[in-house]
Amino acid sequence: MIDVDFLSSIDLFAEVEQKLLEPIVEKSKVNELQRGDILFSEGDEASDLFIVLDGRVAIANRSFDGRESVVALMESGDLFGEMPLFRPDGRSADARVLENSTVVVIPYEPVKSLYIQHPELLWKIVDLLAERLKVMDVALADSMFLDVTGRTAKRLLELAGDDETFELPVTQEELAGMIGASRERVNKSLASFIKLGWLTQKGEKYVILDRKQLEIRAT
Repeated sequence: MIDVDFLSSIDLFAEVEQKLLEPIVEKSKVNELQRGDILFSEGDEASDLFIVLDGRVAIANRSFDGRESVVALMESGDLFGEMPLFRPDGRSADARVLENSTVVVIPYEPVKSLYIQHPELLWKIVDLLAERLKVMDVALADSMFLDVTGRTAKRLLELAGDDETFELPVTQEELAGMIGASRERVNKSLASFIKLGWLTQKGEKYVILDRKQLEIRAT
């Protein structure tokens, strides 16, 4: 069970009076999920939005031949599944659990009631959707102006964050889906970084040896 303080910590609800969040908290639930579980598939009818408590969830699209493109990686504190709240066209992508995760499930109904009664709060939704568009614009620009090696370098730096030693939270197949390339081409990029001395691998962990060169290659 979540509480009002938790919901207030999420950007979407940060400016909402806590007493107004109580009906949402009362109807929310927490689900424990296993790696590989599907929260929803593209085209499904939608009735809930989600917040990741811990773990990771991939938001992905599939091509007609079954290839997967991971368009977003949802981690602790991230909210997703909100789009059909305002336009009930069904889910626009798949949501697949990448590792054992805990997810808050919030029905649309109390959220809709909040915005109907307090339409001024919808500006926060505008902010959220604008940020989503910004992320998609960057991804589109990357696909046009960066080659596979450049996109691989950029994604590695994003996954590593500020750490020099890190473990990929996804399989190589999933990493390839995030980059928008075949696994073979991504593996060649990783091998080239290791050969150049920018990166090394120790078991399942990677160690960044030359962050500056990776940053240059990612631009």
